[in-house]
This record gives sequence, C-alpha cells and structure tokens, in this order.
Amino acid sequence: MTGQDDVRNDAAMPDGVAKADAAQPVTEPAAPREPLRVVFMGTPGFAAVILRHLLEWHGCEVIAAYTQPDRPCGRGQQCRPPEVKLLAIEHGVPVYQPLNFKTEEAVAELRSLRPDVLVVAAYGLILPQSVLDIPRLGPVNVHASLLPRLRGAAPIQRAVMAGDAVTGVTIMRMEASLDTGPMLLQKAMGIGIGDTAGDLHDQLAELGGRLLTVALGKLADGTAVAIPQDNERATYAAKLTKADGLIDWNRTAVQVHAHIRGVTPWPGAYCTIQREGQKELRASLGPGRIGPLLSDAPEYGASTPGTIVGLVDEQLAIACADRLYLVDSIRPADRKPMDARAFLCGYLNACECDGGLAVCV
Repeated sequence: MTGQDDVRNDAAMPDGVAKADAAQPVTEPAAPREPLRVVFMGTPGFAAVILRHLLEWHGCEVIAAYTQPDRPCGRGQQCRPPEVKLLAIEHGVPVYQPLNFKTEEAVAELRSLRPDVLVVAAYGLILPQSVLDIPRLGPVNVHASLLPRLRGAAPIQRAVMAGDAVTGVTIMRMEASLDTGPMLLQKAMGIGIGDTAGDLHDQLAELGGRLLTVALGKLADGTAVAIPQDNERATYAAKLTKADGLIDWNRTAVQVHAHIRGVTPWPGAYCTIQREGQKELRASLGPGRIGPLLSDAPEYGASTPGTIVGLVDEQLAIACADRLYLVDSIRPADRKPMDARAFLCGYLNACECDGGLAVCV
C-alpha cells in the first residue's frame, strides 16, 4: 500500500467486503534508522492492545505512557488502574496521569520528553493545540471506524447498532477538532451477522495496532501521505449511556438484532416485561437470532410488537414489527441468566405457549 491507495473510506468500499480482510497481513513497516521516540496516550483495553504493538515493534521506543487517573469502579468503588498503566508498568515504561493539560506545568512536562511522535488511542481527554504542537513528526490517532463516518466516542458500538456491514480502522494526524484530521492509512473489515461490539472491539484493536506501525514507518521515512477527510460525509458516534440498552420492539427484527449486538457487552440490552396481575419485570437479553415472518405464522400474525408469544425451537419468541425475534436465554433483574423454557415457566407461569403471554416495553 502506498500513497492515496492506502486511504479508503466506506463509500469507496466494494460490495461484499469479507470479514477475513482484517486478518490479512498488514505490510511489515520498515524500521527507521533511529527508533522513534513515542509518547503513548490511552486508557482502556483497546488502547492497551495498541500499546502492546508499539512495545513489540523495533522501530520505536515508547518513552512514556499517559493515561487517565485511577478511578473508583464497580460495586465496591475501589480504584483500579487503567489497563494501559498496568501494561506500561509491566514493561518499565514511565506512567503519567494528569487530570488534564490545562496547566503549563503539565504541558511543559510532556514537552520535556522530546517525543518524535505522540500516539493517541482512546485516551479520553481532549488535547489542546499546545500539546498537539509538541511532537516533531506530529500527533497520530488510532480511530476504530472508516472516517469520516462515525467520528466520536463510540464508533464500534454505533457501527453495529446501525446495521453496518463494514467497519475498519483509520490512522490520522490529529487536529484540535474531534476526529477531523487528515488520514494516513485506512483498512476495512466486514461485520458478521452475529458479531457483537465486544467481538469487533478486540479485532479492531489488533488491526489498529498493526496498521499504526506501518503509518509510523511512513512518517519516519517521509513517505506518508495525509488525505483530507470529506466533512460533508461525516457522521457522529455519540458516547453510549445505560439508556442506549433499551430495546424498541417496534423496529424490524434485523434492526433489533443489530441494536442488541451493538450494546453487547455494555451497557447491555434490556426491556421491561409487563405481566398481567404482577409487577413489571426488568430483564436483560443477549443476542439471539432473527425468526420467521409474522405473516408466515398465522397464530402470531396479529401480535403487537413486544409481545412474548412463547417458545419457538426452545427459544423465547418476541414479536417485532415484521418477524419474531428468538433468544436462548434471559436474565431477570438481579438474577442469573436462565434458558427460555425456565423463564417461561418460572416468571410467566406458562410452560407451554398459547400466545400473548406478556408484553416487553
């Protein structure tokens, strides 16, 4: 891959991009004469995978890792170090955890490291221009979408939720604006009908790490070509909240399936089940499969979207706008997951189905 041929956006992707594309070898980057001095900035697991690729590449020296401060998490609210911090410590890389770069002291500390390149991946902080101007070869970002589509905080999840067939990774030069910088490299990857956001997260992190070292090699030898983004085609991937997990059964089964996969593993898909004469029950669902058309099942054809109609092939069948959606298991609030028949018997008091047992909202 050379020059503009390295950069492709989703509009230019051929139909039927195979999922295996992401597994194809990325051209091994040529090592610069002198290893690049890299300062890495990132926080969660996605960023840790990128950092691991840098640590394994002989073309650079990671001289420092910047990551978010340790923060309380979980029910016990105990502080847990970010995954990038743990990996950096394991490899003897100095770790910095400033709250932000609003003070001259924080900026000066970074400047004193004299980095050739600043590599950013899922850091979680907006970097001011004073920081972006520090590295000799510029700041580079690893973004998990085919820019300019899905700029923002949750590109992996939003791609799945939208029902996209293709996603990918973009390596870009950073600007002060959100994910608007010119693109250095881009590689596509197909999204399978059963892929969850969690599945793609791991695959895209590996792809991003491999592609990053190629881009850094090009920056080092002066062959990198930066292609401006088409801002008119830009879309935005808003950060997920727990409310994004709520399932809308008025949508088609294909859309419901995409939504559930997109919020798996976090925040998780859920609905509230109304049971006659009983309290509403909140329940979580994992990805299932798309069932038959309602028009092909006369006994369910008039079912209101969200109606639990019973079991189909030992799976819990829920009516969508056009089809049934079938799930293997369901987890009532504060309970362990249970299979469809156990839920039907235990919570809906109906071990066999005669239609219209409850409504999910």
